[in-house]
Amino acid sequence: MNPTSISDPTPPPRPVNVDTELVERAAAGDHRAFELLFLKYQRRVERLIGRMVRDVDLVPDIAQETFIRAYRALPQFRGDSQFYTWLYRIAVNTAKKHLMDLKRDPTVSMSALRANDDDETSGADHEQSLGSADTATPEAILASKEIALAVNAAMDALPEELRQAIALREIEGMSYDEIAQALDCPIGTVRSRIFRAREAISARIKPMLNRQAGKRW
Repeated sequence: MNPTSISDPTPPPRPVNVDTELVERAAAGDHRAFELLFLKYQRRVERLIGRMVRDVDLVPDIAQETFIRAYRALPQFRGDSQFYTWLYRIAVNTAKKHLMDLKRDPTVSMSALRANDDDETSGADHEQSLGSADTATPEAILASKEIALAVNAAMDALPEELRQAIALREIEGMSYDEIAQALDCPIGTVRSRIFRAREAISARIKPMLNRQAGKRW
């Protein structure tokens, strides 16, 4: 019998999920494992919180409390969702609690909303979004900046629940299912909020785009 014709009954090894492994180690008392999770997600959590509050001085405190709550709740994490989705939900709830305690309405910071992390968006990517420095005219660059400001203003004018959904989708790149888990709402509600947010933003910037299209540089 040809040995090569015999199928190997041993299943291939399952891919290792680094977050899951770190969570398991942290839940077992490995403080270094949780430190690695903290280092991995600190900036993303702070960026998310920065979109919910205008006072930048609150962001570090809220982020710290988020990670403290996450650490204490690690035994409750069952792996039904991605760790960062679970962590984002804690961050959202913690930020809301702080703002309610201060009797302030949650709002999105325009400056934080459009801020890019150095490790996720390079200067080359930003330059490409505005056009090549060799080909873009000063007028075209100015028009791009004006449109970006209009998008900022349009997002800032959205109701809280629409801002959260569109930010998680367009800025964080999360799936609809992940957003539903992070915001603790049905996926149909997420789709509706994102659709309404896009419609509202489009209505605000469409007149500007039409004016820009009619110009001759």
